[in-house]
Amino acid sequence: MSVVTKVILDADNELRYPSIGELQGLQNYFCESEERLDIARIIRDKQQDIIKLASKAIFQIHPEYIAPGGNAEGARKRSLCLRDYGWYLRLVTYGVLSGDKEFVEQVGVIGVKEMYNSLGVPVLGMIDAIECLRNASLEFLSESQSNCAVPYFNFIIQGMSN
Repeated sequence: MSVVTKVILDADNELRYPSIGELQGLQNYFCESEERLDIARIIRDKQQDIIKLASKAIFQIHPEYIAPGGNAEGARKRSLCLRDYGWYLRLVTYGVLSGDKEFVEQVGVIGVKEMYNSLGVPVLGMIDAIECLRNASLEFLSESQSNCAVPYFNFIIQGMSN
């Protein structure tokens, strides 16, 4: 749910106008909208570069994943792994654009540990992978853009860690 939708629904549910604090929050969100769009564009346009950097980093941390018998052994398994990296990058951009973590939580956090456990994918490795994606993304974002995007990466990491 977007910040705008949340403010409107909360006010409507309580039969009131948005509060001064809610309106200020919306004003801040709208002032950051150009930056949010830029972040989404950069991550979209640099996705392959980000994934390349992140995969190099994760396989240095966990070389056993690409070794014989590992979860990312061979081109097919590795491509499936990297497909998930792209999915998480898109998920982060959805959070950045909406200004809210609820969608990120519903789609990318709830049930993710059970899914990866059922597939035999080490959750700790996925946490490391999201950290690598975050760090690789920072290579392409300004400090201000990083400050906006990092909380969404961290939210996914925290959700997987619980």
